[in-house]
Amino acid sequence: MFAFCFSAQELIDTISSAKESSLYDTDNLPANFFKSRRKALRSLMPKNSIVFVFSAPVRNRSNDVDFEYHQDPNMYYLSGYQEPHGVLVITKDEINVSGENVNELIYVQPHDESDAVWNGKRLGVQGAKNRLEIQSSFPNNEFKTLAVNLDDYDAVYVLKPENDVRNDPFDKSDLYNLMQQLTAKISEDKEDLIDDSKIKQWMAFLREVKTPEELVLMRKAIAITCEAQIELMKALKPTMKEYQAEAIVEYIFKKNGAEYPGFPTIMGSGENSCVLHYVSNRKEMKGSNLLVSDVGAEYHGYTADVSRTIPVDGHFSEQEAIIYNIVYDAQKAGIEASKAGNRFWDPNIAATTVISQRLLKLGIIKNPSELRRYFMHGTSHYLGLDVHDMGTYGELQPNTVITVEPGIYIPEGSPCDPKWWNIGVRIEDDVLITDGYPEVISDCVPKTIEEIEALMKQSSYLSD
Repeated sequence: MFAFCFSAQELIDTISSAKESSLYDTDNLPANFFKSRRKALRSLMPKNSIVFVFSAPVRNRSNDVDFEYHQDPNMYYLSGYQEPHGVLVITKDEINVSGENVNELIYVQPHDESDAVWNGKRLGVQGAKNRLEIQSSFPNNEFKTLAVNLDDYDAVYVLKPENDVRNDPFDKSDLYNLMQQLTAKISEDKEDLIDDSKIKQWMAFLREVKTPEELVLMRKAIAITCEAQIELMKALKPTMKEYQAEAIVEYIFKKNGAEYPGFPTIMGSGENSCVLHYVSNRKEMKGSNLLVSDVGAEYHGYTADVSRTIPVDGHFSEQEAIIYNIVYDAQKAGIEASKAGNRFWDPNIAATTVISQRLLKLGIIKNPSELRRYFMHGTSHYLGLDVHDMGTYGELQPNTVITVEPGIYIPEGSPCDPKWWNIGVRIEDDVLITDGYPEVISDCVPKTIEEIEALMKQSSYLSD
């Protein structure tokens, strides 16, 4: 019924090499991808306008330890730049900069040999120009002398971080100062020219529909995630800790080249299966528990998001099977509605209709208005550079990737028969909208009760 889902290894072996854009990987997005994205944005910009896009801030973990750096998705999408304290400038029309007519320039951290000893080499000014193929590149300490009079523009569009922008007193060209320098370039009577809402709409429009290059990376991220879910089903057993299940999944991620989890791994067993974004992952699992495994590998910026609900002892109880099959049928209805031309919310309507009717029949709810007690989230979200990616929420478009993830969560103390308590079920797949029937990219992970129970009888190379 659904398109074939490649294994992680098959994708690893068959992806064609792109022009190298990092020191070690050969399948990164090539510079011409980012160039095409800048061109696409420029086509949406009105005459006599300019766009500024800032890098993500460096986020502090504690004291003198920062979190591993992760670039702002919009900056990455438009430039490929992976370092902090940068600014990308895009103009609708060409401007003269240092004797050249250009419509794009980037300000980046310059080389610093002393910093390289601690943190590795930076791309630098020449590297940004050569490898990112942006027309003009300058050190970020020259941004304050940007040879552009912003008062001459009819509109100034700014994409900047929402939070966590901190002032490093030892760096006058950090993100905080770059943003302050931009503000200083606009006179008070021109401040109403700055628009950060329109640029977000354009980026949502662009990022919603994936290019062929993006889909290659998304398929790889999803394939890695699917392999992790399959291996977890084989290795799972009672008395394991939730963090041990997390370790299995994230080992598979790293083993296959994923840089990170795309979001904190959710391993909720027993009562924790009813907590939507449970990430503590410390509980010892019991044989009577269901485990909600909601995970996603991030590969070269693109993330997967695949959920399965697994019986820790390898067998669904009668009550668990009833709730599970309701969610399974709701997901099938949601996938059926995931067709080009349908509204973004149609899969949610289809899935909630199934769940509402079936819970009414079981007596778990007395009227449809009570549904949100047990199914409190939406059925779908966009997927891409963010796990909850940008999109327009209009009609579904071909080459858009969404999730379809209905769920039922019945915590202890709910106003229903106690036999249903602490049953939490979520089934989530990554679905590509096509010109025909939707393709469930993650469909190679078993999800019927019979398939899951059969797979759990197989041995894992990760078992003790």
